[in-house]
Amino acid sequence: MKVIVLGAGVLGVTSAWYLAKAGHEVTVIDRQTGPALETSFANAGEISPGYSSPWAAPGIPLKALKWMFQRHAPLVIQPRLDWQRLSWMARMLGNCTSAAYAVNKSRMVRVAEYSRDCLGALRAETGIHYDERTQGTLQVFRKQEQLDGAGKDIEVLKADGVPFEVLDRAGCIAAEPGLAGAADRIVGGLRLPGDETGDCFKFTNRLAEMAAAAGVTFRWGVGIEALEAEAGRISAVRTDQGRMVADRYVLALGPHSPLLVRHLGIKLPIYPLKGYSLTIDIQDESRAPVSTVMDETYKVAITRLGDRIRVGGLAEIAGYDLSLNPRRRATLAKSVSEMFVGAGDPDKAQFWTGLRPMTPDGTPIVGATPIPNLFLNTGHGTLGWTMSAGSSRVLADVISGRRPDIQSEDLGYARYLKGRKPAATGVLQPANA
Repeated sequence: MKVIVLGAGVLGVTSAWYLAKAGHEVTVIDRQTGPALETSFANAGEISPGYSSPWAAPGIPLKALKWMFQRHAPLVIQPRLDWQRLSWMARMLGNCTSAAYAVNKSRMVRVAEYSRDCLGALRAETGIHYDERTQGTLQVFRKQEQLDGAGKDIEVLKADGVPFEVLDRAGCIAAEPGLAGAADRIVGGLRLPGDETGDCFKFTNRLAEMAAAAGVTFRWGVGIEALEAEAGRISAVRTDQGRMVADRYVLALGPHSPLLVRHLGIKLPIYPLKGYSLTIDIQDESRAPVSTVMDETYKVAITRLGDRIRVGGLAEIAGYDLSLNPRRRATLAKSVSEMFVGAGDPDKAQFWTGLRPMTPDGTPIVGATPIPNLFLNTGHGTLGWTMSAGSSRVLADVISGRRPDIQSEDLGYARYLKGRKPAATGVLQPANA
């Protein structure tokens, strides 16, 4: 079959790879000049299945109120009247129960664990390199109440069979010697020895090269204007370079995905969650992280990528705004400077921001839609890199008519329908996607 993939971030490129491996004729369209130049460009670099948790959690509403008055808050809500945002936030609040959290985290861990296995198999098959490390990740707690509160996550890890270690201060420093300079700031940690790290941008570009060699066509600098629908199916993609036609269409446009399908009656509950990162050259390797350390207080991940440190995280609900906020830079710099004293100079770092496509329940939207030839691989939030290989393998299996290796029914758009069916008629209005 001919398949068009819309978007060339890590989800679009991995989708193209697995679809090509399944024997399909694949074309990828993207407005950028190359792969992974938006959300996938400078993310935190961690591949952390065990830490795959929804932002919607018990206690988050109260924490969010407290964060409003903190200078270095992990979550910031910019004041703005936006009905899409209000609707999304209301649905997110509805998922802030213990029961919803357990369900959502369990299925997120399921996808992420499978994705790590798929990535390992891909690495073994292709020999791809991307500053990868397989030395686990460590969540560091500055307060005893944070360590005590990890119990709900530990129960899910146990239920899903994910290996973990609860460490005291000395154990954290043994796992990450660079934390020695922060010994008086931490009380303990939760380590997941099976987690990995790597440069998502390098991975996506290298995989795109391999996919092209395997027959995938990449069309760069192509603006996607609309999806055209006829007789209950997608009939073409209208672009600024003409119409493009295929048998199947995959939407992998991250935070821009809802804009392209809403006039077809498909209302994707995805909202852009703005994140930030610093990329710092290592000056003292003995003080640098070995793998990924997650600073629970600021929700910041500090990751070793070759001879660099990537400091990524935070969440700002600000729509599609891509301006660089110096206060967010200060928070990232504070976290890395306190955790890894003297490892590098944050003042000389590359400062970046990107938009993550977040669903209210945290789980991505992967699989079929009520429009028979339209498929989704989007809504991964802060975990696109972690879940990319597994999500794309599931998608390729669904499109190819094969049963995925993991349960995937609860990953699709159908979980939001509640008996409604979108109308697959008409033509979408132009979208900035």
